[in-house]
Amino acid sequence: MKPELLNLLAALPEIALLVAVCAVLVIDALVPQRCCRPQASTLALLALLAPLAATLWQVGVPTQYAFSKMYVADGLSHLLKLCAYAAVAATLVYGRDYLRARGIDRPEFHVLALTALLGQMVMISANNLLVVYLGLELMSLSLYALVAMRRDSPVAGEAAMKYFVLGALASGFLLYGMSMIYGGAGSLEHGRIAAAFTGGPLNRTVFAFGVVFVVAGLAFKLGAVPFHMWLPDVYHGSPTATTLLIAGAPKLAAFAIAFRLLVEALPGVAADWQQMLMVLAVASLVLGNLVAIAQTNLKRMLAYSTMSHVGFVLIGLQSGIVGGSAELAGAAYGSALFYVLSYVLTTLAAFGVILLLARDGFEADEIADLAGLNRRSPWLALVMLVTMFSLAGIPPFIGFYAKLAVLKAAIDAGFVWLAVVAVLMSLVGAFYYLRVVKVMYFDAPADPYGLPGTIDARHATMVVNGSLVVWLGVVPGPLMAMCLEAVRQALGT
Repeated sequence: MKPELLNLLAALPEIALLVAVCAVLVIDALVPQRCCRPQASTLALLALLAPLAATLWQVGVPTQYAFSKMYVADGLSHLLKLCAYAAVAATLVYGRDYLRARGIDRPEFHVLALTALLGQMVMISANNLLVVYLGLELMSLSLYALVAMRRDSPVAGEAAMKYFVLGALASGFLLYGMSMIYGGAGSLEHGRIAAAFTGGPLNRTVFAFGVVFVVAGLAFKLGAVPFHMWLPDVYHGSPTATTLLIAGAPKLAAFAIAFRLLVEALPGVAADWQQMLMVLAVASLVLGNLVAIAQTNLKRMLAYSTMSHVGFVLIGLQSGIVGGSAELAGAAYGSALFYVLSYVLTTLAAFGVILLLARDGFEADEIADLAGLNRRSPWLALVMLVTMFSLAGIPPFIGFYAKLAVLKAAIDAGFVWLAVVAVLMSLVGAFYYLRVVKVMYFDAPADPYGLPGTIDARHATMVVNGSLVVWLGVVPGPLMAMCLEAVRQALGT
């Protein structure tokens, strides 16, 4: 088969999504509404079927490199892409009525959501520094526009400006670090950068400075302290549907580029970036949990709690290489991947409840807005209870097993003190999660508005989402096995 055709087949999911996005734009421009044109949200969901089919077709195929090894399609990329499709699809379903009530259920919103997903897919499969940056900017520019979609909201405009300015600064850090790594290794390809450490004399000082800037850029995209300044304001100021688009699938892409850059391209300076990740992890765990206690806005509370969960992910990433040995790498990176997947799944349910409770003129984003929710909607209160317990790490939910896997990886790597800090901060975090449960079940209802009892796609998605949080906590083996196999396949190539 010709190399050009092999390249196209390897990148088929991205090509399929790009064609589907173009089709959505053409249908919106050429098909009048009087001709029974499907809603924009329906078109966006149908567009996701194209990359889904292409990715499923690739599952089980050996690792493929394309475009002169700038792109890789392996088990890790397939798993993360499938989860990203599910996260975006759930967000579009949850946010349908929310967007319609606020007049932003327009085709451009859904097209930007799909282009952000396209950028995430490029990031997940990038095997070249420039491709990483291109995917990152495609995702970031789409998200900047989504945050500012409510042009009549000064809060959204302020959040978009902060996100854009700080995002541009972080992109500059990342690009500058990449340029220093390129100067030290003489290549942009991850494999050749890794090989440069064993190929002869190397200026490790240049690499050390490059790693500092790269880790700073990655920390911003993950939302780690002290690069977290944008997170609470953007989560709070954005329309809740946009907040979920930022809180969900982009975390998968951020984990992917952290793994590709640090683990695959820069194992030779692991001792340097591990120390930085350790500092970021401790700072994120401490500040994220302590500041979240003082929050009364639910979205801001979840933003600060995100920092603490990023701390757990960083613990998993920095526990893979011990004393130059990568014997524990598979288990450590697999636990970090499992944690990211569990966090995204749980976050979808948490913000999904907020979206289902919101209505025209009412955001339902204050903790007090959930008062007496059990009396108004017992099943929504149950889903939120499951979500809060999972985020707090209470068994038998998926969050407990995710924390346990990361803590085991840290202890196996000899970082017992780090595991102790993580456990203590998790106990602190349990306070503000349980506070939400207390408000739902023991406080008097503050909002007399009755919730509709009809079952639609949003409620069905919520049932599936909440059930997965419970089921994957009780039976985590299959998902953990998939994470371990995906990481081992990536490490093996």
